[in-house]
Amino acid sequence: MVDRLANSEANSKRIGVVEACFGTAGQPLVIPGRVLIGEGVLTKLCRKRPKARQFFLFNDILVYGNIVIQKKKYNKQHIIPLESVTIDTVEDEGDLRNGWLIKTPTKSFAVYAATATEKSEWMSHISKCVSDLLEKSGKSPTGEHAAVWVPDSEATVCMRCQKTKFTPVSRRHHCRKCGFVVCGPCSEKKFLLPSQSSKPVRVCEFCYKQLSSGATLPSHSDSYSRPEISSNNISDDDDDDDSSD
Repeated sequence: MVDRLANSEANSKRIGVVEACFGTAGQPLVIPGRVLIGEGVLTKLCRKRPKARQFFLFNDILVYGNIVIQKKKYNKQHIIPLESVTIDTVEDEGDLRNGWLIKTPTKSFAVYAATATEKSEWMSHISKCVSDLLEKSGKSPTGEHAAVWVPDSEATVCMRCQKTKFTPVSRRHHCRKCGFVVCGPCSEKKFLLPSQSSKPVRVCEFCYKQLSSGATLPSHSDSYSRPEISSNNISDDDDDDDSSD
């Protein structure tokens, strides 16, 4: 079906509409062979609070952005190549239900659908697209992925030293390797993680020692506590997890 739609006029028009919704700030989306599989609003777990984001699944990329005007305009376009994506289900906890992890070498995060059926359909379509891409390219699935950041609300004290309390003066920072919320003194070091940045990035003292010694670090991104979600927490602000801290 995807092959039949690839060069159809209807498919090109649909992708053109999505491209136009992002305006001139977004990257072009219409290319030969690209097919729009589906779209919908998912709740993305960001650094400070869960937020509604519009997601578009194509046969080769996953695109999402902030909702400025419902179904008419989006900004802060993010494009994720599906070849680098792995997904894992997230167990229901409190009001956060129907979720899964989207993991890539550069960025990983949790998203939540409105219903279990919607979650199942999203995960099924993403898995199929990734599988088809890897089969065509002959590549192997990505083994390494970035850590999912622990939300700010889950840490009142540094997750490494367990002593420093966070205040307006003592700010929260995130280790780019483990995703922990840490204080400044526990994250003074930087280390080059090529999959995430061309420059050294902030890491906690523990991860720095392990990385410097060449040891293999276990990933923390497959399990973490999740805050309660309410309609008041959903906003269209910029992604908090894009912060430099």
